[in-house]
Amino acid sequence: MRNVDFSPLYRSTVGFDRLFNLLDTVGQPEQAPSYPPYNIERTGENDYRISMAVAGFSEDELSIEAHANVLTVKGEKADQDDEEGREYLYRGIAKRAFERRFQLADHMEVRGATLKNGLLHVELLRNIPEAMKPRRIEIESRSGDTARTISADTRKAGEMTPA
Repeated sequence: MRNVDFSPLYRSTVGFDRLFNLLDTVGQPEQAPSYPPYNIERTGENDYRISMAVAGFSEDELSIEAHANVLTVKGEKADQDDEEGREYLYRGIAKRAFERRFQLADHMEVRGATLKNGLLHVELLRNIPEAMKPRRIEIESRSGDTARTISADTRKAGEMTPA
């Protein structure tokens, strides 16, 4: 089977198009990780936010790294020795380590991250350099050409012109 490289298409998106992620995973036998769950929001024209549900993790157990258009969020629980005498009847709160990677488009930069009420919010900004932004080019007339002026007669019917 042929492998198709979709990485050039990521640059034309904002970096979060799930269609390309799905196409990348087609044909791969392993299941894509689903932990921790996350949201991606557009909060402004050039502002984005990734929100991840990381209940039970503290700030020192999480690390965020941005390198070469890839944002990596890792979480690793510290070993707790005080759980020796505990017996869980049901354990629904995950304590497993995770690593989640996000493909970022060109000119995306991480502005900051906050952890509040079990949600990790990573703020992103698309900062296109001035040289890369579209600019308007004025069209100049060549010398020797006379400029054409279009005028309209604004006098009302029946109005006399001064002589």
